Amino acid sequence: MNLSDDCLVSIFQKLQNGTDRNSFGLTCHRWLHIQNISRRSLTLHFSYETTAYQSYVRYLPTLLNRFSHLTSVSVAGCTELPDSALAGLKNLKTSLRSLSLYCCFKITDEGVTQVAIQCNRLVSLTLYRCNITDVGLEKIANFCELLENLNLSYCVNISDFGILALTRGCRLLHVLVVSGCRDVVGTGLRGCSERLEYIEAECCMFTREGLLEAVSAGGLKYLNLSSPRCSMNIDGIALVLAPRLQILNLRLCRFISNESIATISKACPLLEEWSVAVCHEIGALGWGEIGLNCCNLQVLHVNRCRNLCDRGLEALGEGCGRLRVLHMHGCKKVSHMGLELFRLRRSDVEIRSEERVSIGPRIYDFFA
Repeated sequence: MNLSDDCLVSIFQKLQNGTDRNSFGLTCHRWLHIQNISRRSLTLHFSYETTAYQSYVRYLPTLLNRFSHLTSVSVAGCTELPDSALAGLKNLKTSLRSLSLYCCFKITDEGVTQVAIQCNRLVSLTLYRCNITDVGLEKIANFCELLENLNLSYCVNISDFGILALTRGCRLLHVLVVSGCRDVVGTGLRGCSERLEYIEAECCMFTREGLLEAVSAGGLKYLNLSSPRCSMNIDGIALVLAPRLQILNLRLCRFISNESIATISKACPLLEEWSVAVCHEIGALGWGEIGLNCCNLQVLHVNRCRNLCDRGLEALGEGCGRLRVLHMHGCKKVSHMGLELFRLRRSDVEIRSEERVSIGPRIYDFFA
């Protein structure tokens, strides 16, 4: 019986057991070919074994040549992976949608240029801690116009010049992660598309102008500006341009003022989760504004806020009608009596002592 390739592919796809799938490919060369073209993802995981990474470098080109219909490739922790190892991606030009090069320190602009030219249908790209510059970002902007999700965390040699190129060239960009990029201050987001809804900029030093550019399109729903290095007062006026904002992380922004808190609470009526943990300058006035204006707030993080007192907690209890979870510990000005009165008033609110660094959706799920 001579079965067509399409029929054999359908049979292979119904095999759920890994052993059965491997046995399928051992039947004959043709069935091995069917197994190869049916594979859609390739993942090379972190390993503590040096020999594993040596194998990655040696065999990745062969694997990319063997599996010619991959839609997703992920390589993690291969610090010695050279640019030349990415040459095999040319075989995946029409199929590859997601590429993750996580902690591949030796990947440079040359490698990223290969990726951009050869895989211009990419939707998701992770370059975490890769050794790239604005030159590489310009290549991505020039060739990857379908890109939606981009992770550039700890690419310390990039700047707003490269981000500006992305802003102009990748108009479908939905998620941008630039955490730890010390020279990115936000000005490169000038003219960004309203499709940009998620910005992760932890440990970045956004300026007032940069923040204005980040929210200028009006489509932003998630913003993380948390930073232990933050020494400025986050300008609440800028967030007037972010009326769709639902999740805001200002953890460790110690100098944010009552005035900025008031402005944000009024300008972002859709806020559902907000972290102001370790924001020491927020006093009774600021807490009162949150209680008064944040009608949709469901989760609030106030861990280690030095100036949260009984009066401020009372204001939160009297307002924030949809509040369901309050993350709070280390607030030394809140007395036992004040806490118990809050619990009596708001039995519908769960108080949790855990302090969370990340809030809202798992951004990295976009890169799965």
